[in-house]
Amino acid sequence: METLNYRFEDGTRRLNAAPEVVGVVGSGNLEVLIEPAALDGACTIEISTAAVGFGAIWEAVMSDFHQRWLLADTRISINDMGATPAVVSLRLDQAVQTMLGDAA
Repeated sequence: METLNYRFEDGTRRLNAAPEVVGVVGSGNLEVLIEPAALDGACTIEISTAAVGFGAIWEAVMSDFHQRWLLADTRISINDMGATPAVVSLRLDQAVQTMLGDAA
């Protein structure tokens, strides 16, 4: 297992909803927990992954996600069992959209 941590400082969108969990940890999938948190305007992402050695790919996917949503004061935890970058992006977008409801 590998743990990766990312912090993005330039977010503008705050989520004011209860924490949400999307996805299921299983073969080739992942689970995302997203929650509001007092982080001085930052968005933090912690990834626990079984796919060791893919830090550069994770960083690119997380940077792309952050640019799409520009989240602030948000904590995201990801438990991964080898999901592809496309599945990771899908689950992250699903988590934000679930918290935003119809406001997305």
